[in-house]
Amino acid sequence: MEFVLYLVLGACAGVLAGLFGVGGGMIIVPVLVFSFTAQGFDPGILTHLAVGTSLATIIFTSINSVREHHRKGAVRWPVFAWMAVGVLIGSGLGSVTAAAIQGPMLQKIIGVFAILVAIQMGLDLKPRASREVPGKPGLTLAGGVIGWASAIFGIGGGSLTVPFLTWRSVPIQQAVATSAACGLPIAAASALSFMALGWNNPGLPPYSIGFIYLPALVGIAATSMLFARFGARLAHRLSPRLLKRLFALLLLSVGLNFLI
Repeated sequence: MEFVLYLVLGACAGVLAGLFGVGGGMIIVPVLVFSFTAQGFDPGILTHLAVGTSLATIIFTSINSVREHHRKGAVRWPVFAWMAVGVLIGSGLGSVTAAAIQGPMLQKIIGVFAILVAIQMGLDLKPRASREVPGKPGLTLAGGVIGWASAIFGIGGGSLTVPFLTWRSVPIQQAVATSAACGLPIAAASALSFMALGWNNPGLPPYSIGFIYLPALVGIAATSMLFARFGARLAHRLSPRLLKRLFALLLLSVGLNFLI
């Protein structure tokens, strides 16, 4: 029954990710926290387990996205290359930072981030294109900051990378595509770091590899990749403004729940 729950979660995360254009981590992490709590996992590590597992699932869900964006020629690979250098370093540091934070406090930090994203989406706040794409050091620094934050929140970084690239005068289609490409090294480096940091932790449940819970990883990855396409097609039939506001309400409720 638990595995069926993860299959359903993967399907829901895929649909919502396709609908709202954000990484499934914004959905997966909160639901895994609630699920792990209900299963009686160690409160001290269940949030770390949810974040690590979410990052591992993003590896699989982002591969198809990157291939599709590349096929359309939308990925700015030179920008990606230098951001990826910082992403790999920042993701490792972010994983270490998250592991050092106690579980309840980590939930509150994720809750605050969910509320901020909800406000941004609900009010449709976007940075204006006011500067050019930075040089190699600037891209590497930006990648490091984005990778660090993404590892803490268990996300692929789209809610951070897209606004940054848009601010730097990258067209929105290319910003989304390049952000999707950056999500893969963020997820891979962060997941490996969470795996290593949680290795042999005495509080881990069975079928865990570090802070990655394999039943949830397999179940979510199996269905999220399939249902993301359905969500993307559905998005074209519904009002984008209404969808963003509904998702903002969902994130706001999740964030408040984590804080309270």
